[in-house]
Amino acid sequence: MTDSARLFVIATRYGLIEHARNRFAMLLVVVFVPMLVTLVRVAVTDIQLPFRLRDTGLVLLANGNKLAQISAALMAVSLITGFMMFAATFGSGEFDRRLSMAGFPRVALGLAKVACLMVASVAVSAYATVIICGYWSPRQPLVLGAALFCAAMTYGALGVALGTLLRREVEGMFALAMISAVDMAVQNPIASNGADTDIVRWLPSYGAMQAATAAGFSDATLFKDFAVQLTWFAASALVGLIVFHLRTRSALGPTVRIGRSRPRLPEPTRSEQSAKR
Repeated sequence: MTDSARLFVIATRYGLIEHARNRFAMLLVVVFVPMLVTLVRVAVTDIQLPFRLRDTGLVLLANGNKLAQISAALMAVSLITGFMMFAATFGSGEFDRRLSMAGFPRVALGLAKVACLMVASVAVSAYATVIICGYWSPRQPLVLGAALFCAAMTYGALGVALGTLLRREVEGMFALAMISAVDMAVQNPIASNGADTDIVRWLPSYGAMQAATAAGFSDATLFKDFAVQLTWFAASALVGLIVFHLRTRSALGPTVRIGRSRPRLPEPTRSEQSAKR
């Protein structure tokens, strides 16, 4: 194993340990995901709603209760993964900077964050998929899990970007919560009349919502929407990694070399010469 690979493994291992020590995040994963999906299942009535798959033109007649569960699962995995990555990035910012100044490769540190994000996204999205399958049977459960995974990756990358850009923790938490709330509310036809407008194409989890809905109620796999979602992830990850690279640069200026010669003292002024006389 090369030195770069070994340092990447070390950084990834410590990153995963840091996530595991975040007990509040673990509690959110275990409790918040099933609680939100269950709450939606109990509160939303079984009404039939049209949902248009915009890239194929197919209009699905979806059960409103099940569609709301998909939307709730997307929100849950997005928020939890975003919070986890933001907290980890924000909390380790100074430590990462010191590691970089000590000579630890910034590439290994950045790739370790991506690896931790992938592990967290797989775990949270698989858990949410199992919960949904416990209530009803989606037509394509594996594709549904993949859509949840892509949404988690996108918001996790947003969390990394916000964790490197923002200076206060409350700002990042509020930004993630508001982005996710607006994102899911506008796309849900139960809560919004604008779910069928063109504005939804510009929302962060548009591709995941389209792909997840198609997986739940049809046999269609929307690869184009997966590509859109991965584009959101790539853009967010690129911003986060660029800012992380800039923030972890060494702040030390050029070294000043001091010679052996004694410093030259300033010559006394005329008034000082007169005072000495």
